[in-house]
Amino acid sequence: MDSRRLLRTSATALAAAGLILSGCSGGSDAAASRTTAAARQASPSSSSSSPAASSAALKKFYGQKLTWRDCGVTGFQCATLRAPLDYAKPDGEQIDLAVSRVAATGPGKRLGSLLVNPGGPGGSAVGYLQGYAGVGYPAPVRARYDMVAVDPRGVARSEPVECLTGPQMDTFTQVDQTPDDAAEINALSAAFKDFSAGCAKKSRAILPHVSTVETARDMDILRAVLGDEKLTYVGASYGTFLGATYAELFPDRVGRLVLDGAMDPSLPAIDLNRDQTAGFETSFRAFAADCVTKPDCPLGTGSVDAAGEALKKFFRDVDAKPVPTGESRALGESLATTGVIAAMYDEGAWPQLREALTQAIGGEGSGLLALADSYYEREADGTYANLMFANAAVNCLDLPAAYRGPADAAKAVPSFEKASPVFGRGLAWAALNCTSWPTPPTGGPHRITAEGAAPILVVGTTRDPATPYKWARSLAGQLSSGTLLTYEGDGHTAYGRGSDCVDTAINTYLLDGTPPAEGKRCS
Repeated sequence: MDSRRLLRTSATALAAAGLILSGCSGGSDAAASRTTAAARQASPSSSSSSPAASSAALKKFYGQKLTWRDCGVTGFQCATLRAPLDYAKPDGEQIDLAVSRVAATGPGKRLGSLLVNPGGPGGSAVGYLQGYAGVGYPAPVRARYDMVAVDPRGVARSEPVECLTGPQMDTFTQVDQTPDDAAEINALSAAFKDFSAGCAKKSRAILPHVSTVETARDMDILRAVLGDEKLTYVGASYGTFLGATYAELFPDRVGRLVLDGAMDPSLPAIDLNRDQTAGFETSFRAFAADCVTKPDCPLGTGSVDAAGEALKKFFRDVDAKPVPTGESRALGESLATTGVIAAMYDEGAWPQLREALTQAIGGEGSGLLALADSYYEREADGTYANLMFANAAVNCLDLPAAYRGPADAAKAVPSFEKASPVFGRGLAWAALNCTSWPTPPTGGPHRITAEGAAPILVVGTTRDPATPYKWARSLAGQLSSGTLLTYEGDGHTAYGRGSDCVDTAINTYLLDGTPPAEGKRCS
């Protein structure tokens, strides 16, 4: 697996979240406004005034000194950033956040720090920095910036949210997400309830404090501690929502922000999940159009529609009779669907998907299982990274649940199936996961304008499966200083995916602050 696959085909760039992860949902503009107002009130670095007591309590965080140490990864240093667990109680408990950096390589004048986030929510920014961004971003950018990452609160090395054991996760990921009767509906609902109960049991203290607003405020502390007057940032997928939230809270602190594979913060969960479902259908049809031209296509060599019907039949077959994988877990419909969706994130994975589907249709499911495991960040020893746990915790806190219960999910199925005949039914039911979440949401959908911010570059890919292109158009239109850069292509996100046009435009913006002309399109 090449280093960029951390961003491309694994779930770290999932954004709104599909399949089991699905958890974004709607709320109200009033709820979002209350959250934003509270965040600004307590921050000494925001554009609004703040009470003296709150300002004084936060000064110790903004004035802290990082102690850098060797990470055990050549060229990288690590440190621990302190932040208040609850920004409403800055004198209360603190949280430790993992930070890593690699120094600017030169030549040229150092431009400061460039913070990166790969998305999720739940993706390890530190892992992304050390595994790809710190060595794989374009050399001219790495020459001028110290590359920096912080694992968001509740993620990876930053006091991670925990919910289920490895064996429990194995069971959870195999639950039937296309229930055919009341018993299967009850089983799916019970699985989500058990997941939520596990999170409450193991992570009760941190669950109310992993919102995107709080993580954005942590980023402002890090900006100040690093000595940067403005934040320079590249966020992918969910990382675009994090970056836009930062701009909303601290417009006067915005430096150069790249939001790649943008989310639309104005949408309620039902729309986010349905739009993403349509995005996966668009990506599948692009895969199918390529596949049917090849003599070894496991979905036939006819039309794209026929390929979709062939895949749906395969899903029905493994739902009725899972196929062996060479280990204790058989490949049923849920894991098979996850494996296919994992390959939609990067067209470079299409050959692997063709091979895996060929094997699975022939009765051997290890290839699709491996793709599903990469999506879930399951290790060979049966343990899981905390990606899935953090993903649900952040999504269910940021926005209220998509449904009040299973009856709402059942009513939504037809509209999801219209968005995607192949994936719609399963993704409609997957959006049930926040219904039983133990912590009430603190945010809601709202437009982000970030009035007064410096130019912000929003990047959208026309056939992006996870963050549909129309989300990028919407976010760029909401931001008072937003500029849209369009990549006409496949896969999730655009920077570093092989388009010289995209990379040159983003590099130019990062290096001299000049965004591309409005309406610029690349291929």
